[in-house]
Amino acid sequence: MFAEIKGLNEECGVFGVWGHKDAAQITYYGLHSLQHRGQEGAGIVVSNGEHLKIHKGLGLVNEVFRPETLADLQGTSAIGHVRYATAGGGGLANVQPLLFRSQTGGLAIAHNGNLVNANNMKHQLEGQGSIFQSTSDTEVLAHLIKRSGFYSLEEQLRNSLAMLKGAYAFAVMNEKQMMVALDPNGLRPLSIGRLGDAYVVASETCAFDVIGATYEREVEPGELVIIDENGLRSTRFVNKTARSICSMEYVYFARPDSNVDEINVHTARKNLGKQLAMEAPVEADVVTGVPDSSISAAIGYAEQTGIPYELGMIKNRYVGRTFIQPSQELREQGVKMKLSAVRGVVEGKRVVMIDDSIVRGTTSRRIVKMLREAGALEVHVRISSPPIKNPCFYGIDTSTTEELIASQHSIEEMREIMGADSLSFLSTEGLMKGIGRSENEANCGQCLACFTGQYPTEIYSDTLHPHAKV
Repeated sequence: MFAEIKGLNEECGVFGVWGHKDAAQITYYGLHSLQHRGQEGAGIVVSNGEHLKIHKGLGLVNEVFRPETLADLQGTSAIGHVRYATAGGGGLANVQPLLFRSQTGGLAIAHNGNLVNANNMKHQLEGQGSIFQSTSDTEVLAHLIKRSGFYSLEEQLRNSLAMLKGAYAFAVMNEKQMMVALDPNGLRPLSIGRLGDAYVVASETCAFDVIGATYEREVEPGELVIIDENGLRSTRFVNKTARSICSMEYVYFARPDSNVDEINVHTARKNLGKQLAMEAPVEADVVTGVPDSSISAAIGYAEQTGIPYELGMIKNRYVGRTFIQPSQELREQGVKMKLSAVRGVVEGKRVVMIDDSIVRGTTSRRIVKMLREAGALEVHVRISSPPIKNPCFYGIDTSTTEELIASQHSIEEMREIMGADSLSFLSTEGLMKGIGRSENEANCGQCLACFTGQYPTEIYSDTLHPHAKV
């Protein structure tokens, strides 16, 4: 993924396994396949049926976990997490899973998403005597569980989840049970699979392929799934609602080999490229995509137009996390380190550069410049999603309109800023058609808030950045 230098990052990846003798090792491989969803920290909690044990750290999965570390995590059930810090910031205290111990036993929680009423809930809980050990909004759930007044974890969790607002895919585990839950709008992806007699859960189905598991089904919005020695059963903590899954999962975040809401990501992206070609054709000699997330769309654009697709840019896969940085200067330097143009492909050519999205515009400007320096005669930029004009409060690190170039400038102004010969975006209607959603489908099945400004949940005032607009 190109998130490191684009400044568009999804919060986390969640994985869990129940009933496997190599639970920690299976979770390690599952997290490795979800590494694109977070590179700042990773953790695993395992249960042997009597005790919970944790290991977590800052860095990539293969940096945090060594063979001797995994060998020490003995148990038949585990939950794991990879983190990209949005809400609450970084630091080891915020690396998940979070593990809590009390007189009634241990409780581990892993979370993908962002709670829009987290600050409101923290204020209430602190007023009742709670003391938070991290700045992560995930910790809110643990305090709600302990204060819920019910006796079983299932009852505690069902009651607590109903009080949360926003985007969340939770994996919760104690010594005897694992539970997973999805927010009422289904904003984040979460799937269930089987590995022999074991159950597995993951943010993306690509994790099932890596460990040899078979996909069973999606977790439904507002559903709580309980897995224990008696098998798997399901209950609800809210009435069933229409799904509003994040559109950027298809555009950018998810791996191409994943299926999200039973729609293949590569196929969706390729269709977005075809739709873009129908909406914004241009005379050119070659089509190229920004590696890696835009390649599928570039192939689709090329197929639809008949213009040859070529590998016009190469990604350096050996640049470490030094360039996964939030500052503008390092992000710009990261473009040079991450990408290089293939002069033999673009020199003397009219080039169509396909990218999946534009956030701040800095990367696009530098790529256009790079292609021109490699000899491209013309550079026509085509974006396989609509302009991102509105901040996201559901787990993506775009919290203000000021950092979104499309909210500050017209398309023509953006074209001038990045130095392209032409610039076009996919329409919202084209996005839905490309992904394969029916126009008659309730709520379109997707969250389009970053494009349209129509949020599927209430946005609380204390969630907003001082300069954010809703």
